[in-house]
Formats: sequence, structure tokens, C-alpha cells
Amino acid sequence: MSCPFVFLPCIKDALRYEQLPQQCVDADTERAIRVVIDTQLENAPLRLLHTTTGLLCDRQSQISTFKANTEYQQLLLLITNLPDLLPDLRAELIKEAVEVYFRCVMLSHRWEGNEPQLHHIKDRDVYKLEAASGIVKLQSFCKVARDEGYHWAWIDSCCIDQTDKGEVDESLNSMFTWYRDSALTIVYLSDVPPSSKSGALAKSAWNTRGWTVPEFLAPKVIRFYQQDWTLYLDVRSPNHKDSLLIMRELGSATGIDAGALVDFQPGMTGAREKLQWASKRVTTRQEDIAYSLFGIFGVQLPIFYGEKKQKALGRLLQEIVAQSGDITALNWVGKSSEFNSCLPADIFSYQAPPYAPPSLSEDNIRRLVSSLRNAMAVESASNLYSLFKNMNPPRFASRRLQLPCMVFRVTEVRRTPGQAQGACFTYEVEADGLRDLVVTTENELIEFSRARPIRQTFVLVRPWDRCLLELPEPFGLDSESHSREFRLMVHLRQPFGALLLAEQRRGEYKRIASDYDIIAQVRDMASIDDMMDVRRLEIL
Repeated sequence: MSCPFVFLPCIKDALRYEQLPQQCVDADTERAIRVVIDTQLENAPLRLLHTTTGLLCDRQSQISTFKANTEYQQLLLLITNLPDLLPDLRAELIKEAVEVYFRCVMLSHRWEGNEPQLHHIKDRDVYKLEAASGIVKLQSFCKVARDEGYHWAWIDSCCIDQTDKGEVDESLNSMFTWYRDSALTIVYLSDVPPSSKSGALAKSAWNTRGWTVPEFLAPKVIRFYQQDWTLYLDVRSPNHKDSLLIMRELGSATGIDAGALVDFQPGMTGAREKLQWASKRVTTRQEDIAYSLFGIFGVQLPIFYGEKKQKALGRLLQEIVAQSGDITALNWVGKSSEFNSCLPADIFSYQAPPYAPPSLSEDNIRRLVSSLRNAMAVESASNLYSLFKNMNPPRFASRRLQLPCMVFRVTEVRRTPGQAQGACFTYEVEADGLRDLVVTTENELIEFSRARPIRQTFVLVRPWDRCLLELPEPFGLDSESHSREFRLMVHLRQPFGALLLAEQRRGEYKRIASDYDIIAQVRDMASIDDMMDVRRLEIL
């Protein structure tokens, strides 16, 4: 590895001594270097493989290895022989040297068979272990990292003590950061033969696993290797995120846009889209389908293996709604979760994109606004706008969802005739203020009408999305024209994805899951102005 200080013209004079006597070493210099080392390793993996010796090292061993290395001696020589260095330059030199030495290579791979674990390699040189499938992969990975000039490598199978729950919890919550901070992430495609053509990456089993999503989104630098540890498609770029050919293939296979593939930013923004990315993925342990997404959403939650998939996913989705107020996670079809009926039982429920109403051109919006001015009083539009503006965001805690929404009471449910018992049931549904619609569900509902009512109340609701208040106004419109209020009314007339809820004994509600989107639409402006019930419902 090249010395990080070559930009200094005086480096040759500074390093003219092979070794600095211990009594000449400035204790302040050593302390300053140690502070930088501790900062560097603070958010690093607990254990790393030393690619030169093949030994697994904890943090203290990593520091001892650095102090015994020429890079450390060179750094001491430089700082000691140049006492007049400006403090900022001195700090920068130390920081650069430490960062270069402790750069780490991460591995993204699919577990196969008996992967070596920590107890298999502890205190042993991995290069000298008897060759087996998992050992060969480990040895090859370390050799590639070493040949690329890196001292340290990390692989999940043997760098985490799987028997230590606290360490597992910390590792799973930190893993996204570790991949994010890696100097290089190597993706090993064990089922992609040498000299494969474009398309093999998309078909690889690696591309079906849950944990691999954050492992290729988080890193800034990534390289794909084939079965024989040659570069995929022989693309020799230092970073395969710069390869249009590989990124185009990965984007097509995953449905993730090019911008996110190359420069992903974790967080709650676009929650529904991120859930869709993971919706076709599988994990060996069922809870991991949720745990693998913690880093993508920028959350840290306790790890409880054994809690089962629905609770793990429910806790994650609850956190997303609670932190961001984003209700797009409620847009799914399938079965309800036992955690909360408004959430899905499985990540697969996010595979289909959410319903999106037909887009309106600006000319159409202007025309509809003009027609509304003649049919609806300005005061009514302003009052409704103020009502929506003052609504509090959703709250989600202790598995209960407080959901602000527009409520339409269901007045009639009729089952479509000719359906086999036990299959999905299709119902024609009528509700005050809405056009008649169809609901398909596995739940068998009791039929009722205004003439034959039942004691339980059913409602169709439109969850309130504050984004509708932020619709842009065309430039030049008079602020006194109440254009913003009427533009909101135009969008409230559009079809929307509705939730069917059934009232419970104590006034809470439960969602009736459907197998297809429930598409509702108000009958006319009178439905919005006179019949709409706007309130918060508690959903179990």
C-alpha cells in the first residue's frame, strides 16, 4: 500500500531513519493517534479478519497490529521529525493515515451449507484451514481483499458471535452503517459461472435474498465477482456502481431506480416504494425480512428472534408511521396482520404498486376549479380546507393506530351470487356519499341494507394525506381567489384507495383486508360538502 503522506515534499527527510528510539517518541503524539483510532473504530465491526495473517482480530488486536506495522512507524517518524507542523495539518495527517490503514472490505453473499462460524476460525489462520466449500469462499474473499491492498475484511458468518444475543442485536442494527462506511463491498455470486453473459446477475439466487438489499444499497463502492472470483462481465472498473451495464441489469431485476442504486439515502422518504423493493425477497429466519430493512429506513429497534414475522414487520411499520406520519404503508392487499389489522401479515402484500388516480393536466384542473366556483360556495371550500389543515397527523403506538380520515358509512353489502364456499367473496357495497363499488375479500361478511340493518357498523374511509394540502398553485393566480381550496376539492373528487373498517364493541375499528384495491369515488360535490365525516378513528 502506498504511503498516505507522499504529498509532503519533506517526506524523504522526515523518514530518513528506519526506526525512532522509544525515548524520542512524543507521548502526546501517541495519545493523539490513539484518539483518532478509537474514533475510527467506534462505528466499525467488532471483529475483522486481518488479510495478511488470516487471523480474526478484535479491536484491541487491530490496534496492536497497527502499532506493529510500518504505517504506524512512518506516522510517528513524520510527526516527530516535523515538530513545526501546523496543528490542523498534523491532525489531518493522523486522520488520513488511520483511515487508510483501517479501511475495511465487506462481503455480500448467499449463505450455503455449513458456513464457517466464529468458533471455527478463532485463533486460527484461515489460509491454513482445510479446504471446504465455506472455507474456500472465506479464503478467496480474504485473498481478493488483500490483493486489492486492504488490511481488513469482514464476513457475517464468522465475524459475529452468533451465540451472543447482545452482539447479534448490535451487529444487525449496525450492519447498514458498516456497509455504508466500507472502502469496498464485494458481492460474491456463487451460482454465476465464469464468462457469464449479461443477465446472469439478475438470475442469481443472491438477488432473491432479503439481506442483500441493504448490502448493495448502502455501500458507495461495490464490485461483483463470479463463481471463480473473476469480475462479473469482466468489468474492471474500481466501482461497479459506475457501470451503466451492470446497474441497468440490477435496476431491471430489482425495480430500484438508477439514482437509488448509485446513491441511496436511508430514511422514511418513499416508504411504500422501499417496501415494494423488498416484497419479493426471502430470508432463512422469518423475522429477518423486517430486520434487514431497519438500516434502509434509518431505524434502530430491538431484535427478538422468535417473535415471528408478523410482529417483527408490524413493529417496523408502526415505527415508520409513528416517526414520519407517512400512511403509504397502509396501501397493500392481502391478509391483515395480527399485530394491527391495518398492516399486512406479509411483506409480499406490497408487491403490487399502490393505486394511483388518473393524473390531471393543469388545463383540466383549471377547468374543474372554474366549474366548482359555480357549484360550491367559497365559504364551504375554505371551511373544508381549514378542517383538513388542522387535522393532527396519525399516531401509532402500542399496536393501536389513531388514523385521521374521511369516513363514509356503509349502508348496504350484497354478495355477488354464484361463488364457491371458502373462496374469496366479492361484495357490492354502497356507502353514503360514494358511488357503488366492489370489495373482494376472504372474509365472509353478513349481508345487510337500509331495509335489513345489522347491529355492527361498517365504514369506508379515505386516510388523510397531508400532501394534498401542498399541491402547487400555478404561478400568477390571485391569492384571494381561493384557488388552493378549490384545487383541493378537485382532487377530493378523484377516485381513491379506500379501507373497509368494521366497528368493534368499544368503538374501535378493525380493517377488513381485501385481495384487490378498493377504489372509491364521491358521487358529487354535495357528498364532500354535506355528507363527509372527518375524524380520527382508533384501529386495532
